Amino acid sequence: MKSDYQRLKSQASSHHSYSYYRKNQQEIPFYKKRYFSVFIILLVLVIALIARMVYLTVDDQRFLLGQGNARSLRIVNIPAYRGMILDRNSDPLAVSTPVDSVWVNPQDFPDTIDNLQQLGHLLSISPNVIQRIINHNAKREFMYLKREVNPALAKQVQALAIPGVYLEQAYQRFYPMGEAAAHVIGFTNIDGLGEEGLELAYNNWLTGAPGQERVVKDRYKHIVAILSKVRDAKPGNDLTLSIDSRIQFLAYRVLKATVEKFHAESGSVVVLNPKTGEILAMVNQPSYNPNQQLDRDYGQYRNRAVTDMFEPGSTMKAFSVTSAIDSGKYKPTTLVNTSPGWFKVGRNVVRDETLNHGMIDVTQILQKSSNVGVAKMTLSLAPEHFIDLLQRVGFGERTMSGFPGESTGILPIHVTWRPFELATLAFGYGISVTPLQLAHAYGVIADHGLKCPVSFIKQDNQPSCKRVMKEKDANEILTMLQSVLGAEGTGFRANISGYNVAGKTGTAKIAGPNGYYKDRHVGSFVGIAPVSDPQLVVAVVVRDPKHYYYGAVVAAPAFQAIMSGALRILNIPPDKSSKA
Repeated sequence: MKSDYQRLKSQASSHHSYSYYRKNQQEIPFYKKRYFSVFIILLVLVIALIARMVYLTVDDQRFLLGQGNARSLRIVNIPAYRGMILDRNSDPLAVSTPVDSVWVNPQDFPDTIDNLQQLGHLLSISPNVIQRIINHNAKREFMYLKREVNPALAKQVQALAIPGVYLEQAYQRFYPMGEAAAHVIGFTNIDGLGEEGLELAYNNWLTGAPGQERVVKDRYKHIVAILSKVRDAKPGNDLTLSIDSRIQFLAYRVLKATVEKFHAESGSVVVLNPKTGEILAMVNQPSYNPNQQLDRDYGQYRNRAVTDMFEPGSTMKAFSVTSAIDSGKYKPTTLVNTSPGWFKVGRNVVRDETLNHGMIDVTQILQKSSNVGVAKMTLSLAPEHFIDLLQRVGFGERTMSGFPGESTGILPIHVTWRPFELATLAFGYGISVTPLQLAHAYGVIADHGLKCPVSFIKQDNQPSCKRVMKEKDANEILTMLQSVLGAEGTGFRANISGYNVAGKTGTAKIAGPNGYYKDRHVGSFVGIAPVSDPQLVVAVVVRDPKHYYYGAVVAAPAFQAIMSGALRILNIPPDKSSKA
């Protein structure tokens, strides 16, 4: 009985222990398994990391080295020096000076009030503008704040030591002659590429090739070491022009004074060497300072001497008379009746500006600038005879100077010419030319009938010139043009003491949308000196002068000042038998 009782008690006790064991077995292993699982995972990760570290540091060292280099080694550009532009005497007309550009990484820049104010004060930029730049480009790593700052200012910016603000070295173009040579030289844009003038025309020649170097940068992207050069920077080529800076500045000063004196709309001057086709000076008014491009008024930037056309007026009479001489029907002494100072051509009338000149010879027709005389001679010949001469000396086509935007001018070509159209063409209406074309055509007369290609580049060798006019005709018209500067001629104000000068005045009305303006004119003068051995051609064109508008009054004195100064600058000896 007892043994049964003890046995049952023992079984009950065993059952209670088993139940307690089962209960604990269900609770404790649950936590232990979770802890154990986490422990196992962490252990596996640690072992994997250790294994990876051992592998990378022992078996695959190049991977870590490459990753480190990728975060510290950089290839950076080395800016290339743009070639200089020099005048014919090697004086600089355009040079590149080292500058810095300030840029910012918006992701690294702390836009605190102090940083914004300090940076804005130095760069003359409103702190609000800088803040706006940072906010609008928050996802970018590169943004220019200000380009082409001088070295002193760049050092001040660097001294601020603001994170995310950096400097980039570059070159800025500088033009020593400023506005005196602006229209010829032109300028470059913010990226250093030619945008106007010869900077644009010869951009490929002047532009260098940037180099590259391998550097080490710290976490602030500062260069801490230069390791090696990948490629050397190749500087651009220098460009030597035909321009003589002394004559250029003289022409600029005289033209500016002339335009201001007569309150003219604009003016142009071209100084040409007829024997080589070299342009020694070319200026326009109004001008601009290429070192301070504050606005983009195309009227200021364009080179009017090669782009703007005008009706040449009486300066065209030199070629009307040449055509008559070339025909064999007229000689310098041939008499032409210009009475009574006018004559009808169809329904129209051709008049002389002044009184009735009566019976005068061909030389006097040119000397007194008789519209009636040149019209009668031209109408007595076949129209093709005159038109062919105008084409041969270069009217109606570009001079092929290579200057951007050069105009062709307008030379009308008709199958059948109406008499009045041909008559007006003889004294410079119905044809449009540029100042450069006019100077080039007179260069043919100065070089005894040879036409040399126009060039802005200094010519080391004699260029190939083409004969387009008989030497005899050219010499005769040159002598006749000298009479224009005589006491009875229209161009006496252009005389130069010690030199024989040949030239022609011109005055023409400006055409408008409804015909010619009554009170707007172009005054011009083109001259050659010295007559015994022509070295220079100077063309002066003044557009819309006020109060006085005749070429003899507004342009001839300017010609005299420019030509006399240029002759002295070039040490050209006076004529042995000067009439002046």
